[in-house]
Amino acid sequence: MKLHKLLLLITLLALILPTKSLATSWAYNFVVWEGYIYEITDEYVTDVDLEVGKVTAYSDMESLSGNFSNTYEVGTKYYTINGVSSDEAIAIEEPDGKYIKAVKIGEYGITSGFQGMFGGEQGIVPFIIVGGFIVLIIFYERKLKRIRE
Repeated sequence: MKLHKLLLLITLLALILPTKSLATSWAYNFVVWEGYIYEITDEYVTDVDLEVGKVTAYSDMESLSGNFSNTYEVGTKYYTINGVSSDEAIAIEEPDGKYIKAVKIGEYGITSGFQGMFGGEQGIVPFIIVGGFIVLIIFYERKLKRIRE
């Protein structure tokens, strides 16, 4: 019976202890468009062409899906730049009506499902360790029970 209490205590501790920081520290300002991340530069552009999208999710604390930004509010519009492929850069309309250049730096990835709930692959490690301890405790409990019989 004591073993079951220990097992319950270990499980409760695993669920209570945090596995990941709740805040994110960004290395740079960015927007996400069509699954790619574009880093905001200091360069302003004036020759914009077509509106191609807008920010659909904003947070300066966590990664989100969609046309996400850690800098611009929901509704901020994205434009193509005349003479520049959108595979290289896009323009972001700022609140003052100016357009700032954002350069494409790669694919945007976001964790989801079970890994996202527990902080990605590194955050889930404590749960794997606790699960291993639980299996070991059950194994030794059964072995001790057989020896006593």
